[in-house]
Amino acid sequence: MTSSPSLFQRISRTKPIDLAARQGGMAGGSSMRRSMSLFQLTMLGVGATVGTGIFFVLAEQVPTAGPAVLVSFLIAGFAAGLTALCYAEMSSMIPVSGSSYSYAYATMGEGIAFMVAACLVLEYGVSAGAVAVGWSEYLHDLLLTTTGVELPRALLHAPLVADGYRLHFGGDGLINLPAAVLVFLCCMLLARGTRESARANAIMVVLKLAVLALFIALAFTAFDPDNLAPFAPHGMGGISAAAGSIFFTFIGLDAVSTAGDEVENPRRNLPLAIILALVIVIGFYLLVALAALGAQPQSLFEGQEAGLSVILRNVTGSAVPAVILSAGAVISVFSVTLVVIYGQSRILYAMSRDGMLPPIFSRLNPVTQTPTANTLIVSCFVATIAAFLPSDVLWDLTSMGTLTAFSVVSMGVIILRYRRPDAERGFKVPFFPVLPVLSILCCLYLISSLPGIVFRLTAIWLICAAAFYLFYSSRNSALEPKTTGE
Repeated sequence: MTSSPSLFQRISRTKPIDLAARQGGMAGGSSMRRSMSLFQLTMLGVGATVGTGIFFVLAEQVPTAGPAVLVSFLIAGFAAGLTALCYAEMSSMIPVSGSSYSYAYATMGEGIAFMVAACLVLEYGVSAGAVAVGWSEYLHDLLLTTTGVELPRALLHAPLVADGYRLHFGGDGLINLPAAVLVFLCCMLLARGTRESARANAIMVVLKLAVLALFIALAFTAFDPDNLAPFAPHGMGGISAAAGSIFFTFIGLDAVSTAGDEVENPRRNLPLAIILALVIVIGFYLLVALAALGAQPQSLFEGQEAGLSVILRNVTGSAVPAVILSAGAVISVFSVTLVVIYGQSRILYAMSRDGMLPPIFSRLNPVTQTPTANTLIVSCFVATIAAFLPSDVLWDLTSMGTLTAFSVVSMGVIILRYRRPDAERGFKVPFFPVLPVLSILCCLYLISSLPGIVFRLTAIWLICAAAFYLFYSSRNSALEPKTTGE
């Protein structure tokens, strides 16, 4: 009879890299279709990133940092760049779905991997809700500008508000209905299949970048250097706080690695797509932020809904460019929500395949070869968050999940360099171990700048996740020895 392992043995057991590769289809073991090209994969990363930070975050973070929010973008981008190199190496070694969860499972053990996965749920599920909340603002602006129809505030805002360390009822709405509708539209598209979803996302991303290029060109015609003064009214504290919140917008780097089971030539295309997406994202972030700050006094950003659209309307004196931008934002944020829900469902798929979650999350539709039931469950969860929680808390919770996941990936690179120096790598982080250590330090610095309510909510969530692991996941793991008897 085989004895059950101890709790420590369960927490510390790691998943062999070779087994992960076989499950990911490197030896023909994948049941998902490899239908995603390098261009589509890069657009997946850009689609999950450009849009969230640019269309919404300026209204949230310019009041915090002033025009020095440009420095906040650079700090967040620098940290993301360091981490992108680490992601590139890890994804070239372990080219499977699951992102940092799969990487942690191969390097730090099952227990830590499960807690990382819990953080990924914050990163993906909560961010999809946050983005959907912003989408409803631009949709309302587009409807109001083009048709004069104004939706009731009760259907545009959440009933809960954040006050210091607690959430309570007191918002001016009953439900954010457009946000919930957006989530289910994305669910319907994802249910049609990965190839169709990736193609639709690539088209939407190209349109998004074209609209942002239009904004940059028009906003720079009204650029006033005086709008950049005072540059840092709240000092380094404001810059750091904004950088910590902005970091969640780089979720797209992680989203690329969730497609490991469905991308062509993953050892080459995963790291390449991560780096290409990062370059595109940082370039657009800085140009749009600089154009917006130069075109409008910093005092007008606070509380400004559909801010970029309002800036164009004021700059041009015409509603036409604003309508184009609002329409672009509606399309853009649709693609962000689509990719983030996709990423979340693929992480849960990988966990279910490992026995960490019930089998329903890894059950594939026989026609589309996609986890349809999984996608529907994720969409219901995200829609609830988007409908009832305030966006400011959602931004910061996403940053916590993203920073935690990024730290784990950087640590994983260091661990595997020493444990498995002979393992096949399609890409290697330069200046090892300096860059991975810098990546970890940058992430910890940004985590320290997040507000207290985020730490409290994250702690509650992780306690619940730990309980689930102890009572279900650790006993149903695919690595659990099979008990035999006479």
